[in-house]
Amino acid sequence: MKKLHFTYEMQIEYSTEVSTCNFTIKCIPVDTLRQKIEDIKITLQPDVGYQWGKDGFNNTQIWGANFKPHTFFRYEIDGFATTELSNCEEDIDENLAMVFAHPHGLNVAGKAIRDFYIEKIKDINACTFDKATQIMKLLSQSFEYRTGSTQIDTYAEEAFEQGCGVCQDYAHILISLLHLAGIPARYVTGFIIGEGVSHAWVEFLDDNKWYGIDPANNKLVNDEYIKIGHGRDARDCMINRGIMHGGGLHTQSVNVRVKDTEKGL
Repeated sequence: MKKLHFTYEMQIEYSTEVSTCNFTIKCIPVDTLRQKIEDIKITLQPDVGYQWGKDGFNNTQIWGANFKPHTFFRYEIDGFATTELSNCEEDIDENLAMVFAHPHGLNVAGKAIRDFYIEKIKDINACTFDKATQIMKLLSQSFEYRTGSTQIDTYAEEAFEQGCGVCQDYAHILISLLHLAGIPARYVTGFIIGEGVSHAWVEFLDDNKWYGIDPANNKLVNDEYIKIGHGRDARDCMINRGIMHGGGLHTQSVNVRVKDTEKGL
């Protein structure tokens, strides 16, 4: 168990004025069986009002609008998380679990992933937990982490065919393989110690409990991880969404800091 201090900062700069902007921000960790969140502070610049809400997967979000002309938008989420209070996430309604039992969007398997499943995974005889971790290990041995090799809308099949990608791609491919094995699985976003940006991993369902595994690092989710939210794929978990008028070209920067409060790391 650790007590972690986290800060998430995003700034968007526009080449011309934005006259109006409607935004939704979804990077706010919440309490689960595995973690407890405290002392959340939210800063928006320009300073505008916002409201709290939940999306269709029960992830926390804030939303609001800015009707004053502006050339940048910045937000910061700051707080503390006590982690690994349990080795699993919340229990789940069996009907809702079906949403995560079938391919969707960016995690739909194609021929390359199906062939890999048949060759390497199909005949694994193990309990759900052990099978899921074995699949993760096999993926890590067959796929390479390479920054900049994929885009935010790259499909699991595309990434697997080229043999490299980032944490988002590892997660999508693993979900595809778990689905082929008959194991419900979902995409997770969050923070980990030592990351400069947000991170992605996977949760799989075993006996009505969700267990986290990180295929990009080939490990079980432990007390270094803070969960933000989950969905069927990365599109369900987009941290920032908005509709704006004006703005021209824009640049976006993200900075995530997570440290162990006891070690000062």
